[in-house]
Amino acid sequence: MSETVASSEVRYDAHAVEEKWLPVWERLDAFRADDASVVAGEKPKFYGLTMFPYPSGDLHMGHAEVMALHDVLCRYKKFRGFEVLNPMGWDSFGLPAENAAIKNDEHPATYTYANIETQFASFKKYGLSFDWSRRLHTSDPEYYHWTQWLFLKLREQGLAYRKNSPVNWCPNDQTVLANEQVLADGTCERCGAEVTKKELTQWYFKTTAYAQELYDSLDDLQDTWIPKVVNAQRNWIGRSEGAHVTFDIEGHDPVAVFTTRPDTLWGATFMVVAADAKLAAELVSDEQRQALEDYLVDVRKASDIDRLSTERPKTGVFLGVHATNPVNGERIPVWASDYVLADYGTGAIMAVPAHDQRDLDFARVMDLPVRRVVDTGEENPEESGVATNGNGSYVNSGPLDGLTDKTEGIRRAIELLEADGHGTGTVNFRLRDWLLSRQRYWGAPIPVIHCPVDGEVAVPEDQLPVELPELRGADLKPKGTSPLGAASEWVNVSCPTCGGPATRDTDTMDTFVDSSWYFFRYLSPHDGTQAFDPALAKAWGPVDFYLGGSEHAVLHLLYARFFTKAMRDMGLIDWDEPFSAYLSQGTVINNGHKMSKSLGNGVALGAQLDEYGVDAVRLTLVFASPPEDNIDWADVSPAGSAKFLQRAWRLAGDVTSAPGTDAAGGDVALRKVTHKTVHEAAQLLDTYRFNVVVARTMELVNATRKAIDSGCGPEDPAVREAAETVAILLSLVAPYTAEEMWERLGHQPSVAQAAWPTVDPALLVEDAVTAVVQIQGKVRGRLEVSPDISEADLESVALADPAVVKAIDGRPVRKVIVRAPKLVNIVV
Repeated sequence: MSETVASSEVRYDAHAVEEKWLPVWERLDAFRADDASVVAGEKPKFYGLTMFPYPSGDLHMGHAEVMALHDVLCRYKKFRGFEVLNPMGWDSFGLPAENAAIKNDEHPATYTYANIETQFASFKKYGLSFDWSRRLHTSDPEYYHWTQWLFLKLREQGLAYRKNSPVNWCPNDQTVLANEQVLADGTCERCGAEVTKKELTQWYFKTTAYAQELYDSLDDLQDTWIPKVVNAQRNWIGRSEGAHVTFDIEGHDPVAVFTTRPDTLWGATFMVVAADAKLAAELVSDEQRQALEDYLVDVRKASDIDRLSTERPKTGVFLGVHATNPVNGERIPVWASDYVLADYGTGAIMAVPAHDQRDLDFARVMDLPVRRVVDTGEENPEESGVATNGNGSYVNSGPLDGLTDKTEGIRRAIELLEADGHGTGTVNFRLRDWLLSRQRYWGAPIPVIHCPVDGEVAVPEDQLPVELPELRGADLKPKGTSPLGAASEWVNVSCPTCGGPATRDTDTMDTFVDSSWYFFRYLSPHDGTQAFDPALAKAWGPVDFYLGGSEHAVLHLLYARFFTKAMRDMGLIDWDEPFSAYLSQGTVINNGHKMSKSLGNGVALGAQLDEYGVDAVRLTLVFASPPEDNIDWADVSPAGSAKFLQRAWRLAGDVTSAPGTDAAGGDVALRKVTHKTVHEAAQLLDTYRFNVVVARTMELVNATRKAIDSGCGPEDPAVREAAETVAILLSLVAPYTAEEMWERLGHQPSVAQAAWPTVDPALLVEDAVTAVVQIQGKVRGRLEVSPDISEADLESVALADPAVVKAIDGRPVRKVIVRAPKLVNIVV
């Protein structure tokens, strides 16, 4: 494609251009981050991060969207003089690879690394500005060496521990599931099997140790994270103030319950204990023990989500014992039910049925008393069957009777409890410790040895990593315990403390552990001496911008925040939050529905790239909507994007002035459009309005073509300035086309190494603006006026305009609303 050939005689070949530039970019290595310049403070830093993918196959439309959006910002920051760190790797441990290995009787690594290479080739073809020198895979021993090291450091700090508890269990995948891996219908998100409960001894991270700080520091992220994510984090942590109230139990030690409404204690007519909590087994009378055990069979089949549903029929078992209400001495029955969770507080609640709907539903089924203690003016719940939880005046509440302020009622109730020794004011959190054990093979082994003499013993650091044994498909089949347990040569070891016979822990870590710290490892991914270089963490951290899917808006972010705070307290870093700014992109759908094979509405990324080219797909995805909105592929036009790229490419071929020509003497009108476009683009990019930047670039292409066609001439330096600006702006979203334009304009590759265009403030001053004149809300005239025209002058000019006079047609003018310099609204 020679520049000497008229642009009308040649056609832009997207696929030939892709083949041309890929090896050039490989050679230039333009996006390798320079640690030294950041450590020395020579350049400002920008650490841009997008969630790394799981290697389940080739890239799909969702990957294409998030990577295109992320690339826009990272390329822009490089243009603006930042040293940009933009790394990529793979979250390569996980259940899908293990299930595929079982099916095909192979090692999970075979499936995993083949898919990684497929995705790697697609990433390169997609023209992304990643620093590939920092590539990592979480399933490499080089990586999980340091996952294990961090586990041991957390354990040293008392933040990793082991306990027996009821857990979510997938009978098909034969592994523990975290709460977020159980769908709303109580099934496994991976395989669809009905999740049950199982008692297991498991490893936990003590995330609750940071509950208050995790909650409080969300205030610092409110302005830079999207609000729905901050709110989701707050709701998951679930901070609530209230009191621990102690109830005496017949024949047993007292039991403390947490309540946010101690002021309603006078309405507590029974207690409920989680049926699967240890407390229920401790409290139940001998006469009722079998009834409880029979009830537990059904309880263990329900997910936590099901159990908390207000629509679920209430069931339970009387435990055969009574408690004493501490504020009125009333003897109340103690029941076990599945609508209370074992890991909420102490696993027991005081039931106030008049003012809690689930308690009321339970009371009505079990024929238990209902006593209203707050009169809200609504119908009595005992008669209506509807609990009232609004404010009102206290009744049937002893010393609180007559009060009408809830805050005062809670304060008085806590004072009374503390004075009598029956309770204390406290704060409770919904957040639970992170269950990280998994009974599967393809994950990081937990670096602990179990010795009959010394108990739990950490694997010495010089023996890390504890590498996985070479098990294959048939040996990986679910057995109810980890398949690692069958690798006897691997399991049986000597105790590092006493030298006697011992066994390795056979569980592996949840893959969320790998993704909770990978952004640290990117800083020095091939360092065999430490998890990451503290000097580089100080220079590069925290991550300046993080982009990813909304499905990870709660737990992945929460776990990464937990790891960051824990590592700060270990002295490894000096910052508090991992991600200074966070944005979650929307979803690519088709015809209003999520893409799926069953619906037959899937769109293959590879087919779109083959048909339209990389740049057209990238441009379409960025232009379609703001980043956080969904994109319906049925409503967009990659063919239209391809046509626009042809026009832009032809524009570069039409320029005849020499590179470096001073644009100062060029067409002023076109120069104004160019400089205004650059000025607005910077503002839009800084606020993530990438789609509008594309629109402004399209407008600049049209304005430049119009200027050429109306006599400006391709030799005019203003045309070159505009075309070069188009190439730079297009390189954010269509790097192949931009590179071709840059070359046709006489420059050396790469356009990505160019500087952001300088804006002349004088060219941003408008000589005239268009004022719209409306009569009765309809546009009746347009006036070219001075930008600094006064409201009085604009009104006079508008009323004197012949088109406006004709439209008024002699009718009396009732009101004139003026918004100088752009609007006049006349009411007649």
